[in-house]
Amino acid sequence: MRSVLSAVGVFLLVGLLFSTCGAANVIVIGVNAELTGSIPVVGQSCKNAAEMAADEVNKAGGLEVAGVKYQIRLIVEDNEDKPESAAAVAQKLISQNQVLALIGANASRNAIPAAQIAESAKVPMISPWSTNVKTTQGKRYVFRACFIDDFQGVVCAKFARENLKATKAAVLYDIASEYNKGIAEVFKRSFEQYGGKIVAFETYTTGDQDFSSQLTRIKQTDPEVLFLPNYYSEVPLQIQQARRLGYTGKVLGSDSWGFPDILKLGGADIEGHFFSTHYAPDIATPVAQKFIKAYEERFKEKPDDVAALTYDSFGMLFQAIKAAGKLDREAVRDALSKITLYDGVTGKMKFEGTGDPVKSAVFIQIKGGKFTYYDSVAP
Repeated sequence: MRSVLSAVGVFLLVGLLFSTCGAANVIVIGVNAELTGSIPVVGQSCKNAAEMAADEVNKAGGLEVAGVKYQIRLIVEDNEDKPESAAAVAQKLISQNQVLALIGANASRNAIPAAQIAESAKVPMISPWSTNVKTTQGKRYVFRACFIDDFQGVVCAKFARENLKATKAAVLYDIASEYNKGIAEVFKRSFEQYGGKIVAFETYTTGDQDFSSQLTRIKQTDPEVLFLPNYYSEVPLQIQQARRLGYTGKVLGSDSWGFPDILKLGGADIEGHFFSTHYAPDIATPVAQKFIKAYEERFKEKPDDVAALTYDSFGMLFQAIKAAGKLDREAVRDALSKITLYDGVTGKMKFEGTGDPVKSAVFIQIKGGKFTYYDSVAP
């Protein structure tokens, strides 16, 4: 019996050694994405760009770290666009899958709870698209690839005053969403600081379809611009209802507009309006042009902001892993914080003491049923 048990023990030991050696040249990265729920386009774009970034490295022979080549293995999980699910996904990827780092969640309402899990576990996390300040605030291990709401709210207010020449503005936003609420409040404060007047500041709750009461009150205040820092799936309905109620003024949005679906959903009603965002394909740099071409060839569609920002998130992570020189979470975190230049699809960026990159924003106008570059704004 002992000899049989010994043989089994040796077999198991050999198997364990083999599996460990087999995994030794693999870097496991977790992707926390909104694949289902109210913004599935966001999750799909994130997944697409993540797979593209990993495949490019793997096909080139792997990521070289201290002279050793490593293949990238992704574990993609659906957070269902729910804060509690995003936190659970982060916990699973860290505890069960032992990932080196996390990419995502994307929407701020999901990224904030996921960031709390990553920070507590001391695991590097990069959110491609979460602009709410709470995502990184007070955290050492959490980074983002996008600008923050404070910056975006300020530049939108400045754009409304200087470019749109508005003296009176109204705001309609989702009070239940950290992203919408945060940027609306910054816009209000900044617009007033620039000498404008907020004549209406109306709210709704995620999932609402009828905005007529709020828009009627807005119409009565006679604003020159209506600011809608809301998601691409909601904005067309809000603008259509505003038009039916007789609002004929300008409409301004934020980076949550930046998905081609808004063009299909909004049609002629969204023509001519502006929104702030992360990059403009029609003035793309050589780095961006290469990415756009490869993405279109693979997925048969243009990459949106989330795709570009996810790709940049992986680029920064790969740069940090190489700089760290070892597959150690703390070392990768330190290397991320020391990035002084990353030349990405969404522009040049760097970190200066926080997880928020220093980078520019652009303004897009919807013109001829397309997203068209209008202007750039530096920090």
